[in-house]
Amino acid sequence: MEILFSEMPNPFTYFVPLFFLLIAGEAYISYREDKELYSLKDSLASTWVGIGAAVFNTLTKAYQIGLFFVFYQLFEPLRIQFLGYDNLGWAWWVWVLCLIGDDFNFYWHHRFCHTIRLFWAAHLVHHSSDKFNLGTAFRNGWTIFLYKPIYWIWLPILGFNPVMIALCMSFNSIYQFFLHSTLVPKIPVFGQVFNTPWVHQVHHARNIEYLDRNHGGILIIWDKLFGTYMDKDKHMKTEFGVLHPPTKHDPITLNFHEFNDIWKDVRSVKSWKAKFMYVFGPPGWSHDGSRKTSKMLQQEWEQQKKAMPAQKEAQPELVA
Repeated sequence: MEILFSEMPNPFTYFVPLFFLLIAGEAYISYREDKELYSLKDSLASTWVGIGAAVFNTLTKAYQIGLFFVFYQLFEPLRIQFLGYDNLGWAWWVWVLCLIGDDFNFYWHHRFCHTIRLFWAAHLVHHSSDKFNLGTAFRNGWTIFLYKPIYWIWLPILGFNPVMIALCMSFNSIYQFFLHSTLVPKIPVFGQVFNTPWVHQVHHARNIEYLDRNHGGILIIWDKLFGTYMDKDKHMKTEFGVLHPPTKHDPITLNFHEFNDIWKDVRSVKSWKAKFMYVFGPPGWSHDGSRKTSKMLQQEWEQQKKAMPAQKEAQPELVA
C-alpha cells in the first residue's frame, strides 16, 4: 500500500491542544510555587520563533519529502537487482526499523549541530533561552530545515517510504516536546534507554561540564554508545542557555545573529584555512586563541577539578 504526500496526515494537528494545555499547567504550577519557570519576554520570544519555525517547516516540507522521493525512486532498480526487493512496505517491523533509523539520524544531526559552527548557527536559537520549560520546545531554527534532510537520505535509498520517514520524524519531534520540563523527576528504568526531561536538562545547560551532552531524540542509548552521555547531578545548580547569549531577543536576531558573526570572522582573516575553520570548525574556535571551544573549556575545568584536592592538602592546618 502506498500513501501519497497529499494524503499524509499531520500528527501535530492532534497534539497541539495537548501542548498548550500542558504549557498552561506548567505555567500555573510555576506561578503557584514561585518557581519562575516562565517570563513574559522569554515566552513571547519562544512564541514568535515557534510560529516562524512552523511556517518554514511547512514551506520546506515538500522539498524535504520530494528529496526523499528522488532517492527512493532513483535507487529502486538497484534495490531490485542487489537486494531483491523494490521497497520495504508498511509492515509493523518496518515502522520499528524506521523509527530507530530516524532516531539514529537525529542523534548525529543534533551532535553535528553542536560541533560544527555553521550548523550551530542554525540550531543556537533552540538553546538561546535561560529558561527551561515546555514552551522552549518550540524554539526551532528557521534555517535548519534546509540541510536537516541530508542525514535521512540513506533511509529512502534502502527502500523506506518517504511518507513513513516524514511521519517518523514528526513522531520524534512530538516526543521531544515532553522533554523540556524541570518538573519531571528522574525515571530510573525507562531513563536507561529513553531520553527523559531529567537528562535533557543537561543538554540545555551552559554549565561547562554539561556542554555538548545528551544529543539523543527518543533514545538515550546513542549517547551512551558514542560517549556523549552525562547524567544530571542533583546536587549542582543547572544554568540554562548559552555561554554568549544574544543581546536582543527578537526572532530575527535569535535566528541570524550567529550567521552574521561567522561572516565577520571570515572577513577578519586572510588565511583560507582560518576562514574554513570559522565556518566548519567547532563553535568557539578562533585563529588567535582568543576564544575557546567547549572541549577546551572542559579540559580546563577537569584540570582545575584535579588540582583542587592537591591545593587543599597543601594548605597548612590551623592549630588551636
